[in-house]
Order: sequence, then C-alpha cells, then structure tokens
Amino acid sequence: MRVAIRHGIGRIAVPMTLILVTALAAGAAQAGSIDPDRSTVLITGSNRGIGLAFAQHYVTAGWNVLATVRTPKRAAELTALAEGYEHLVIEQLDVTDNQRIAELAEEYRDTEIDVLINNAGVYGGIETQSWGSLDAATFEQVMAVNVFAPMKMAEAFADHIAASEQKKIVSITSGAGTVSREGRPGGGLIYGVSKAALNMAMGQIRAEVEERGIIVALIAPGLVATDMLAVARPTLVANAQTPAQSVAGIVQVIENLDESYDGRPRNYDGSVMPW
Repeated sequence: MRVAIRHGIGRIAVPMTLILVTALAAGAAQAGSIDPDRSTVLITGSNRGIGLAFAQHYVTAGWNVLATVRTPKRAAELTALAEGYEHLVIEQLDVTDNQRIAELAEEYRDTEIDVLINNAGVYGGIETQSWGSLDAATFEQVMAVNVFAPMKMAEAFADHIAASEQKKIVSITSGAGTVSREGRPGGGLIYGVSKAALNMAMGQIRAEVEERGIIVALIAPGLVATDMLAVARPTLVANAQTPAQSVAGIVQVIENLDESYDGRPRNYDGSVMPW
C-alpha cells in the first residue's frame, strides 16, 4: 500500500513502512485521497476525545474525512485509524494559525465540504480563570481557540461548503456558555465566556452566509468523559458518557438540520439549550 504525506501544501508518495517512521518523527500528516462521489466532513481537533470519535464515526459511515490536528506525530490513534481507510486524510492545523487555515482552504479549493465541524477547543488553566486570579494570557488563548478560530474556519471554507450538497457548519458549544436564567453556567469563568461568545459569533456568521443556503448550527455534546473534563471537573467523569455516545447523538442532530433550523443551540439529544 502506498499513501501520501501532507504537510503544508506538499504531497509525495512513499512506501507505508517509510511513512510510519517519517510521519511520527517529523510530525508530518498521513493522507489518503478524496473521493468526489462521497460526502466530505472537515473536523478540527481530531486527535482525541470527541474529535477522534467524529473521525471514527464518519469514516466508518463511508464519508471522506479531513481530520485536522495540531501535532500529527502525537495523533497515534488517528494515524492508526487512517491506515485502514483510504478516504481519511490527516492534515496538520493549529487553528490559531491563520496562514495555515488559508493554505488548507487553498489546497482543497476544488473540494466540496458538506459538513465543517469546529470541534477544537481548550479549557484554559483552572487557577488562571478563577475569581481573584484572572489572567489575560489565558483569556487570549481560550478566546483565540474557542471563538476566533471557528470564525476563521467558517470564513475560509465558506465557498467549499456552499458548493456542497449538505452545506453545514457545526460548532461545538457548551452549557457553560448559557446567559439565560433558565440554566446556571458551569466551568471556569473564561471558558464560559468563550462559549457564550462562540454562540454569538456563529449567529453573526449565520447572517453572513444564510443567503448561500449554508446552515450554521451550535451543538453541545453533554457531559463527556474527555481529557478536558478530567482536568476541569474530575468528580463528574464517572457519570459522563463516552465520546462515541455523545457523537452518535450529535451526528443525528447534524443529519436532521435543514432550512427550518432557527439558530438556537441544541444539545446532543436534539433538545433546545437554555441560551
């Protein structure tokens, strides 16, 4: 079997044995190919947790999967998954790198992307977003990853999405971002603010692209046993669902999205979130 290595814009064909050594050592990305007859999903933050579960779900369902990760050499599970599927492509992407986002959009300028899933996110340091210890650097990092990056991804790939059959942009939100009196936000101060801002940002994006038939949706995954939860709220892990369970629900919500969607955030079970 021969596959390709992608890093930046370049692509070369090399034997599989050399790929496994080179990719892990240099941090390059293992890549397959895109079948124009298949639906295509682009997922950010695909190396673990919910992002990895998205990649597993869609590739086994027969989709082309563009799985982006900040550091490919650390994405061992995703790399192993790609070995078994020709149409799973791993691309290096730090979502705070605007130049790399633009390069990736140009690289796939002729690829129709049915669903963009803005999954990449960070919680931020617990101590540096606690009352009395608020830190500007933490705020800037969390807002850059959780808010601005999804906006830039939507902007960069709007043409790819508009050209597709399904035309969907999905951003992973959280109940921590609710500002209504119906629910009390949980989590860190800065993380909660970032998710509230994400909800607002996607509302603005929706207004920009709805005339092109693009659906811009916000979906919360619920309580999921991820590395983020283990750090932020360790006492809740035992009662959390698995990433695969959460993703199964989210994917169903995505499939049901149509022109009747009103822009309000949804839970993974399809219910409307307090907002």
